[in-house]
Amino acid sequence: MASSPKQIELSSEQVDSLIERVKSRRLDEKDYEILIGIIETVLLLYQTLSQKSHSIQRLLCRIFGIKTESAKNVLKDSSDQPTEEIVSGEKPEAAPKEEGAGRKGHGRNGIDCYRGVERVGVAHGTIKAGDRCSLCPKGKVYKMASPKLIIRLTGCAPVGGKIYELDRFKCNLCGAVFTAEPPAGVGDKKYDAQAGSIICVLKYGAGLPFYRLEKLQESLSVPLPASTQWDIAEGVADLVHPAFRELICQGAQGEIVQNDDTTARVISLMKEISKEEKGSRTGIFTTGVLSTFEGRKIALFFTGRQHAGENLKDVLQKRASGLPDPIQMCDALDRNIPEGHKTIECNCLTHARRNFVEVSSSFPEECKYLIETLGKVYHNDDIAKEKKMSPEERLELHKVESGPLMDELKNWATDQIAQKKVEPNSGLGKAIQYMIKRWAKLTRFLEIPDAPLDNNLCEQILKRAILHRKNSLFFRTEHGAYIGDLFMSLITTCSLCGVNPFEYITILQEHSSELFKDPKKWMPWNYKEALHPPPS
Repeated sequence: MASSPKQIELSSEQVDSLIERVKSRRLDEKDYEILIGIIETVLLLYQTLSQKSHSIQRLLCRIFGIKTESAKNVLKDSSDQPTEEIVSGEKPEAAPKEEGAGRKGHGRNGIDCYRGVERVGVAHGTIKAGDRCSLCPKGKVYKMASPKLIIRLTGCAPVGGKIYELDRFKCNLCGAVFTAEPPAGVGDKKYDAQAGSIICVLKYGAGLPFYRLEKLQESLSVPLPASTQWDIAEGVADLVHPAFRELICQGAQGEIVQNDDTTARVISLMKEISKEEKGSRTGIFTTGVLSTFEGRKIALFFTGRQHAGENLKDVLQKRASGLPDPIQMCDALDRNIPEGHKTIECNCLTHARRNFVEVSSSFPEECKYLIETLGKVYHNDDIAKEKKMSPEERLELHKVESGPLMDELKNWATDQIAQKKVEPNSGLGKAIQYMIKRWAKLTRFLEIPDAPLDNNLCEQILKRAILHRKNSLFFRTEHGAYIGDLFMSLITTCSLCGVNPFEYITILQEHSSELFKDPKKWMPWNYKEALHPPPS
């Protein structure tokens, strides 16, 4: 039904007459032609409305976001089915809770979770090891290996401070003034390294704009103007930028690289674009590049007029010669490919799945089959992660367990189109054709060790740039965008490595001279070794 139906004009009297002939089963050849035209028109309208509905739904998801694409949420009919435990009439036994651990989902954390809190040792005032027990005179007390732990959390302004009142004395004869020396460690700067770190982490890590922090500080009686915050952040960047450059160099050596784009706003670039001739590139983007190098995740951000592929090309320029081609995971857009650099291209399985999620309300049975099949594949990948399999072991698991599932899925998809079980121009038909066309790149995990299934992690790190765009709206200049990219890269890499970004940026400032001499020793995963080198 891809062609447009033949236009047929009927009056209400002709329609009523046709209905009477249908009822009396007195139809001639012309009536059959009219009925076929009506049926084709109805089908075309249904197809058009269905596609429009999917487009509107996709637009709404992009504007307002989507809560979840989980199978339970998409396949709502399956969520009504009782679980195995309820069917059997028995509730699963709760796992024993470890001492000091909080219940999941209740905001209760054990003391071990508070790694950033200062620990204070408190000695017993009246007892020491070897003393006689006060309750049983024959016993002696000894110091237990594990002390009793209590925690007390205090609140304060994000940027606090102290005012030192230095005594001054003046000679009544010569007028000489004698001022007390400030305490040790006070320093000569109004804003210390920690003040700069918390401003950068709040702005570029938590998405808190300068003007909001200004209002918060003002309400807490510790003024901190937005312009001053920018000056501080720019000063911190001057001290720590070699770490960003080194992250780029090490990210270029990665065995796996993932990249994606999101839109950005840079006022100076927008003015520049408005003055250019028509036909020039008008887009401004923030690219997220996620590199896996020697088992570590490195996050990089780049904001400007270049697409993801062009930014990845600039990163790979720093790749050492002789290294094998990296595995590249991205969506299927051509602009994600770095020209001039050979990569083993993989396409995102989640993107292919999302096409079916968007039309699941119109084609529930077909989409249910695909979503459940891919769910089993992801379950196999979860098993590999839980058992900490090597890349080769993971590949073998997928070949044995996921290979037959994907073969069945490909046969099903091909059959849907070949046997004309689905309209090629429908939402389902387009989703199937998208998957078939990119099948080899979607199934690299069945051929190459360590090839990822999707680009989800790269999309997740890009949410930090999206959060900044949502709250701060724009960068004023390219220099400001570079500062944002620098701090988002450092902060996100720290998060991926399980490192405290506030502590890390503070240490970099305090050891800026050593950082400039040898940036390799001051990465998020090894800076503590540089702080405390082993004895020679």
